[in-house]
Amino acid sequence: MSKTRILTGITTSGIPHLGNYAGAIRPAIESSKADNVESFFFLADYHALIKKHDPQMVRESVRSVAATWLASGLDPNRVTFYRQTDIPEITELTWILTTITAKGLMNRAHAYKAAVQENVETNAADPDKGVEMGLFSYPILMAADIIMFNGEKIPVGKDQIQHIEMARDIAQRFNFLYGETFAMPEAVVDESAMIIPGLDGRKMSKSYGNTIPLFEGEKKFRKLINKIKTNSLEPGEPKDPEGCTLFAIYSAFTDEAAQAEMRQKYANGIGWGDMKKFLFEFLNEELKDKRNEYDRLMADPAELDRALAIGAEKARAIATPFLADIRNKVGIGPISG
Repeated sequence: MSKTRILTGITTSGIPHLGNYAGAIRPAIESSKADNVESFFFLADYHALIKKHDPQMVRESVRSVAATWLASGLDPNRVTFYRQTDIPEITELTWILTTITAKGLMNRAHAYKAAVQENVETNAADPDKGVEMGLFSYPILMAADIIMFNGEKIPVGKDQIQHIEMARDIAQRFNFLYGETFAMPEAVVDESAMIIPGLDGRKMSKSYGNTIPLFEGEKKFRKLINKIKTNSLEPGEPKDPEGCTLFAIYSAFTDEAAQAEMRQKYANGIGWGDMKKFLFEFLNEELKDKRNEYDRLMADPAELDRALAIGAEKARAIATPFLADIRNKVGIGPISG
């Protein structure tokens, strides 16, 4: 059976939260169980250096992200689960791709344009103030991540579609110059992907500081649930579940029947304190086993290293001979070749 190669990158720039789990981690793990797919999952720790210059934070995030995916049910024997920095072929390919990528293409990257726009709006003397080359050229590293393994389907959010289009542009340019080498990746946007609101009602995001860490300890987890913003309706007053953060989070972990039952409780005027207590107890029980496994893995980093080493070995079995072919095509390699 021909298998579709799906590749997913996970930036290691923070601690995974409930929104990450419901919107990306859980559906990705479920899709990896299909017999007609070949799944690649990688920790994008080089990408993290663009956002974070705190070594301890980067290390802790790599550890936490790896433990989260494994505790959530990712099977490292079924998929290729690796750390970007364990595959040196990716960084070498990045440089090769850099030599054929037009600066004008990078000028159009959303993140770079946003940084320049902010400088212009604040009347900075230099439009490129504070722009580091990592930010400017990271779409090339992302392209290398993808085409190093000829990823065919790349699950992304709408804000990441441009990067897949850039990877296609770069791959096409290489193929034109050196012959057919790379497959054309396609962005896959799940329109039904859950967007979970955070403590303040906005999308749960590290950039907003409104997240609820997925495997937070019980005491802190309860406090965070209690901090979720609600309106001033009193117990006994009917409430609308639509637009309610508590209901949205509950819905991400339940089926339609459970949601219908909860809607009735809203109609009957459930108090916010009671709803928060219910949500905490429900999620605490729902995540208990996974949290225990997460805590076990976090306490045993050597096991995380072993799991990632298995993935790195599988990934390099593909990357090493492929890069040798790429080097040969561009004229780098044995002189007698």
